[in-house]
Amino acid sequence: MMSEQRENNSQNPSGPIGYIVGGGLKANLQARLSVPAQSVQEGAFVVVESGGWLFYGLVTDLQLGSTDPRFADEQTETRLPAQLAGLLHGQTLFTNLEIMTALMMERGPEPGSPEYDAWFQKVMDEQVHPEPVKTVPQHHAEVRLADAGDIAEIFGKEGEKGFFRIGNTIEGGHPVCVNLDKLVQRSSGIFGATGTGKSFLTRVILAGLIKRDKTAVLIFDMHNEYGPDDTASDTGFRVPGLRGKFPAKVRMVGLGAGASIRGNNPDFTLEIAEADITPDDVLMLSQELNLRETTATTLEALRTSFGYDRWFHAFKHMQVNVFEQDEESGKRVPAEGSVADWAEGAGVHPSAAEALHSKLRRLFNAPYIVEKPASNALQQMIENLDNGQHVVLSFGKHETDLDYLFVSNLLTRRIREVWERRTNAFRSGHQGAAEPRPLVIVVEEAHKLLNREMASQTTFSTIAREMRKYYVTLLIIDQRPSQIYDEVMSQLGTRVTGWLGDADDIQAVLTGLAGRDSLRGMLARLQPKEEVLMLGWGVPMPILVRSRRYDDAFWEELQGKSTQRSEREILDELGF
Repeated sequence: MMSEQRENNSQNPSGPIGYIVGGGLKANLQARLSVPAQSVQEGAFVVVESGGWLFYGLVTDLQLGSTDPRFADEQTETRLPAQLAGLLHGQTLFTNLEIMTALMMERGPEPGSPEYDAWFQKVMDEQVHPEPVKTVPQHHAEVRLADAGDIAEIFGKEGEKGFFRIGNTIEGGHPVCVNLDKLVQRSSGIFGATGTGKSFLTRVILAGLIKRDKTAVLIFDMHNEYGPDDTASDTGFRVPGLRGKFPAKVRMVGLGAGASIRGNNPDFTLEIAEADITPDDVLMLSQELNLRETTATTLEALRTSFGYDRWFHAFKHMQVNVFEQDEESGKRVPAEGSVADWAEGAGVHPSAAEALHSKLRRLFNAPYIVEKPASNALQQMIENLDNGQHVVLSFGKHETDLDYLFVSNLLTRRIREVWERRTNAFRSGHQGAAEPRPLVIVVEEAHKLLNREMASQTTFSTIAREMRKYYVTLLIIDQRPSQIYDEVMSQLGTRVTGWLGDADDIQAVLTGLAGRDSLRGMLARLQPKEEVLMLGWGVPMPILVRSRRYDDAFWEELQGKSTQRSEREILDELGF
C-alpha cells in the first residue's frame, strides 16, 4: 500500500509529498516523506496545509530513518524476495524532511459555507495576507511542493506593482519575483565567489530597475563591463551592455579627458577639479597610500594655510629637497616655495610634510585631476539622474584601487550632499521643492571601501546606515563579504548570494538573519553558477532560485517582444 502511494505521488508532483510528524515553532518542522527521496531536494519551496491555514517553508535537510536500526543495517534485498523486501522497506525505512517555515496565511472556509462571504470580503480588502509564522501545523498535516499560484501569492506576479522576475524555483521552475520598489528602499548586496555570475545577475537587476523607471541608478563601473557591450570570458559570447539596450536612458561617462571605453566614445567625460578635493578625501586613502598617523595634522595645517579650495593645488606645486644659502648665517636652508619651508612656517615637522607630499604624488600625477575642468561634468551627471536617466561611470584605463577608491568616494560625497539638501527642502515644505528621485549607487569591490579600517571614513558606510531616509541606497557587489564591516552588512536589507566557498563569507552573508543555521548548509551547497539564495527585506522569505540568464531571450522578454512558445508551455500555463 505504501509503495503504491509513493508511485502515485511521484507521478503527480502537485499532490502530497509527505506529512508532518514533529518539530516546533522555534525548531524546524519534521515531515515524513511519502515519495522517493530523490524527488525532493534541499531548498525546495513547500506548503503545509493544516486546517484553515497554509504554512510556507523551505526544505533545509533530508534525513534517513528507520523504525528499528536493524532494518537499516541489514540488506533485506539480499535475504528476501524482491516483493517482500519492497514491502518491508515501505513499512520500516523512511526519509524525513526538515522544513524551515517562514510564513503562514489564512486559507479560509470552503466556498458556499456561511463564513465564506465574510472571509472573501477580507481578502478583497487585503486584510488576508502572508504573515510571519506564530504557531505550528497539526500532526499529519499534508506537505506538498509549492505550485505557481503559491509562489505568486508570496512573491508577487511578474509585471504587477513593480514585481520583476529574477528567476525560477529549483523544483518546479515557477517564476520568482522581487519587488523592485521595495528593493531600493534599503541598501542591498549581491555576493558570490569569483566566476559565479555576480555581474550577470547584477545586469539583470539593473535592467529591471531601468525598465521600471522609478529610480535613478549611478554605476561605478570599475572594470568597464556594465555600459558597453562585452564578451563573456567563459563562453566567448557577446554580452549586451546597458548603454546599447537603453540608448535614451543610459549615459556613459568616461574618467579623464579623451577617455575611450572598449573603443567607444562616452557621452561626456569627467574631470575632477583640484578645488573639490578635501583633506577627508585624502584620509580615506590612508590604507592604500600607507599614510602616517601625522597625516591628519599636516592636512589640517595645509587647509589652514591655503583654505579648502587651494590647499591641494598649493601642496602639489611645492618643491621637495630644494635648498638655498642663507645670507646671514651662511647655512643651507629650505628654499622658498618648498615643502620644508612651508612646514617650518606652519609648525609642521618637515620630514612628515615631505613624506606626505611623496605619497600624494600618485594623486598629483593623476591625469583626471585638473585645476580647471573643461566642463562641470558632476553637475551634468546630477541633472541626468534627476531627468530619469542613468549614469555609468566607466574608469577606462584608470583601473587601480587608488583611482576607484578616490573617485567613487569623492563623487558619492558630493551627490549625497545634494540629495540631503533636496530632501530637507522637500520635507520642510519649501515652495517648489519636489520629492527627490530615489537613487541607487552601484558599487563593485565593496570590501575595499567598506572594510573595518575604512568604513568610518567613506561616504558609502554613511549611506548604508543612514541615507535611505534621504532617498539614497547602495547596491554592493562583492566576492568577499566577510571583509565588509559587520555594522554595514547588518544594514543591508536584501541579499542575493551565489555560491561562496569560504565559511567566513557564508557567515557574513547570513549575519543578523533569522534561521541562519538552517540556511548555512544550503548556501554552501549551491551550484557554482545560476543558483542563488535570496533573503532579506526585498523578499517575503528566503528562497532558492535559479537565476535568469542574461541573454537575448532575457532582453526579448524585458522589451516585450513576442516569443514563440512551445505547446507544452501553453498547456502548463493553462494547468494541464
